[in-house]
Amino acid sequence: MSRTMAIFQRELSGYFNTPIAYVFLIIFVMLAGLFTFYIGNLYERGVADLLPYFTYLPWLFLILVPAISMRLWSEERRSGTIELLMTMPVSVWQAVIGKWLAGSAFVAVALACTIPLWLTVNYLGSPDNGVIAVSYLGALALASVFLAIGSCMSALTSNQVIAFVLAVSAGFVFVTSGTPIVLDGVRTVAPEAIAAGIASLSVLTHYEGLTRGLIDVPAVVWVVSMTAFWLFATTVAVELKKAG
Repeated sequence: MSRTMAIFQRELSGYFNTPIAYVFLIIFVMLAGLFTFYIGNLYERGVADLLPYFTYLPWLFLILVPAISMRLWSEERRSGTIELLMTMPVSVWQAVIGKWLAGSAFVAVALACTIPLWLTVNYLGSPDNGVIAVSYLGALALASVFLAIGSCMSALTSNQVIAFVLAVSAGFVFVTSGTPIVLDGVRTVAPEAIAAGIASLSVLTHYEGLTRGLIDVPAVVWVVSMTAFWLFATTVAVELKKAG
C-alpha cells in the first residue's frame, strides 16, 4: 500500500505542477454552471435541484475525463520514464492503481469545486440533499470507470492525442449503448435478451438511478466490475509493453 500511495502522491502532484490542471478545473466549473442554469433551465423549471447538472455530467465526463487520463501512461512512454518506473520496487499493478487513484482524486477535487451549485439551490429552495449527495457519489463512481478505461487506452500508445481519441470513443460506446435510439435499433435485428445485455453495459442504465438517490446492487456491481476489468486490462497492456 505504501508503494501505491507513493505513486498516487507522485501523480497527483504532477497534475497541479502545471497550469493545465487549473485550466481544467475552471472549464469544468464553468460548464457545470452552464448545464445547470442555462441548458438545464433551472429558473424556468422552478425546481431547486441539480438534476440537470447530473443528467449532463456523463456527456461532460466523456470529454473531460479522457483529457485527464490520456497522460497517465502515454507520457511515461513518450518521455522514457516508464523504464525508470519499472525499475522501482513497485509492481505494475501497484503503479496502475496509484495512477488511477490520483486521477480519481483529481476528479473529486473538480466535483468539490461545484459544491457552490449545491449551496445555490439550497438558497433558492429546499432540495433533497440526500439525493444530491448520492448523485455526487455516483458521479465520482462514474468518473472512476471512465478513468479506468482511459488508463487502458493510455497504456496502449505513447501518443496522448491517440489515447484521448481512443478513450472518448470507448466511453462514447458505453454511454450511447443505453440510449433509446440504439436499443430500438438492436431490437429490430436481435432478440430482446441481446438488447437487455447491451443496456446492462451502458453508463446511463446504472447512472440514472443514482441521480434519483438510489444505490442499487446492479449499479454497484457494474461500477466495480467495469473498473476492475479495465484496470486489469491496463496492467496487461503495460506488462506486454514492458516485455516487448
